[in-house]
Amino acid sequence: MSTTITAGMTIEQEGQGPAIILLHGLGATSNSFQPLIPALGGRRVIRPDLPGAGRSPTPRAPIDVPGLVDAVLRMAGDLGIEEADLVGHSFGTLIAQHVAQARPALARTLTLFGPLIEPAEAARGRLRERAQLAREQGMAPVAEQMAAGGLASGSDESNAAAVAFVRESHMRQDAEGFALSCEALAGAHRADPGALKMPVTIVTGDEDAVGPPSVAHQLADELAHGKAVILRGCGHWTPIEKPAECRRLLGESVGRT
Repeated sequence: MSTTITAGMTIEQEGQGPAIILLHGLGATSNSFQPLIPALGGRRVIRPDLPGAGRSPTPRAPIDVPGLVDAVLRMAGDLGIEEADLVGHSFGTLIAQHVAQARPALARTLTLFGPLIEPAEAARGRLRERAQLAREQGMAPVAEQMAAGGLASGSDESNAAAVAFVRESHMRQDAEGFALSCEALAGAHRADPGALKMPVTIVTGDEDAVGPPSVAHQLADELAHGKAVILRGCGHWTPIEKPAECRRLLGESVGRT
C-alpha cells in the first residue's frame, strides 16, 4: 500500500490490475470501504479521502460538487487512470454519478451503496443545520446523531462494532471540513441519468432513510443498465453493516460488461 497526495486529497493505493476508485460519503473516509477490499484482488484500488474529510486538508474555499468532481478527475489524470470501475457510498454515489457524466470514458461501471439522487428540500435544511451544529459544538453531538440514526434498528446490541465505527468516523473529522461538506451536499443537484450508459448496480438497506429502497428503484428504472438490490436488516452504512453481501455484489458488479 502507498499513500499519495494530489488534487488536494490524501489517497491510498494498493494492488495491480484494472483500476477501481472508491468514493466515500459524508462523515466517512476511505476506511469505510475496508470491508470490501477482500473482493478486490487483482485490482488497482484507489481510495481518496475527499477534500475536507479524513486525512485530506480542509480547503479555505467552499466545497461544492463540481469542485469534488474536478478533484476526482484531476486525481485520475495525475495517477494515469483512463478507465476505472467507480464505487460510491452515500454522498460518494452522487459524486460518482457526476464524474461518470463528466467523463463517461472513465467509468466502466458504477456501484452505488446507499444511493443519492439529490437531497429533498427538507434534507437540504437538515444538512445546513448539521453544518451549523458542527461549527458551534464540534463533532461529538454530530457523531451521536449519526451513530443513532444511520444504522439498522437494534444495531447498538446486534452490531455494536458498526455503531462504534460510525461514531469514530465522525469524531475524527475536522469540524469545518465536515460543515463545508454538509453545505456541498445541501446545494447538490442530480446527475443526468440519460448520460449514464454504463452498467450501474445500486445497493441499499431496507432501513436506509437516506437512500431508501424507493430511491434505489427510481434510479435503477431511469438508467439504461440499472439494477437495484435491497438488503434486509440494513441501514445506510451498507458496506459496514452487511460486508459479506456487499463484497459479493461488488464482485458481481465490476465483473459486468
